[in-house]
Amino acid sequence: MAITKVKQGEVIKTALLLGILVSLPKTIYLYNGIMEGNLNFSMSWVADFLYRYLFFFCFSWSVIQVNTNIDYDEFKWRPLLKWIVILVINVILLLVVVKVIKLCYPLINGRVLEHHEEGWINFTFINLSIVLFFIARLLRVSTDKQESRIENEQLKQQNLENELAALKNQIDPHFLFNSLNSLSSLIRENENATKFVNKLSYMYRYILQSGETNLVPAKEELKFLDCYIFLMKTRYRDRINIEINVADDFLDRELPPLALQSLVENSVKHNEISSTNPLTVKVYSSGESLIVENPIRTRSTLAEGMGTGLYNLKKRYLLLLKKELLVNTDNDIFKVELPLNQQE
Repeated sequence: MAITKVKQGEVIKTALLLGILVSLPKTIYLYNGIMEGNLNFSMSWVADFLYRYLFFFCFSWSVIQVNTNIDYDEFKWRPLLKWIVILVINVILLLVVVKVIKLCYPLINGRVLEHHEEGWINFTFINLSIVLFFIARLLRVSTDKQESRIENEQLKQQNLENELAALKNQIDPHFLFNSLNSLSSLIRENENATKFVNKLSYMYRYILQSGETNLVPAKEELKFLDCYIFLMKTRYRDRINIEINVADDFLDRELPPLALQSLVENSVKHNEISSTNPLTVKVYSSGESLIVENPIRTRSTLAEGMGTGLYNLKKRYLLLLKKELLVNTDNDIFKVELPLNQQE
């Protein structure tokens, strides 16, 4: 993960402050010399001051940038090698800046630096680079801690939201199951209605429980699918026919929960269902997979969210079983192959 960069405002403010502090001794020296009459004020002193200050600022900014906002970890170096590279970069930066300030000085100020001035520049920049290195590390640590605090706050917020969702999930099923039981007692004399409510209650309980597991046996999925078929038959009657033919040795093989039901629901949602064109969905075992297929008779008005259920199921298969969900539309037959996990 890329590092969080130190804000440029912080880098610039720090570089400006350090430039002023490093230039302060020279400024005081010039001021005292002028006040005591040992030096005459001239624009050359102003140019000299501004020239030095510009280099102090640029050098400070560069060192802070090199040591705070370059992500050395992305190169996957060992810690020792990383610190050697950082040290070499800082030394090269120091040598380049000192060399440039000495070469350009005569062009700006019209005179060559004296020997003691060169020594002062070398001494000042070496000390400044050491100070800047530690300041840069402090800025880096401070930024990382701030980012860590932000991530912790976000994590706490997410945990609170998850706890709230969990509380809601504890309340809603309790309320719904009580309501279904009450409804079942009211319609007890109507056998079909009572059976419908019982199937619906079982389905809802299964959906809630499926969130606690990644894979379920095919026999549990088929039992759940049977309840769903009952609800669809109640709604569509003889306009829908769902044929199931799964071999017994497939019943203990596992697949993601709600996989079969979501594919059958997909067929119901996206295909025409009428008295003249009844829908037939087949669920059967073949090879190492379960197959769900239906003739393609696309509705004149497409259902909302078309394809999202199948896309999500594909992602679940890749994550849970590391297998591809195979989809085929040859001969106007929509066929989905659900690979099952291998028996141990």
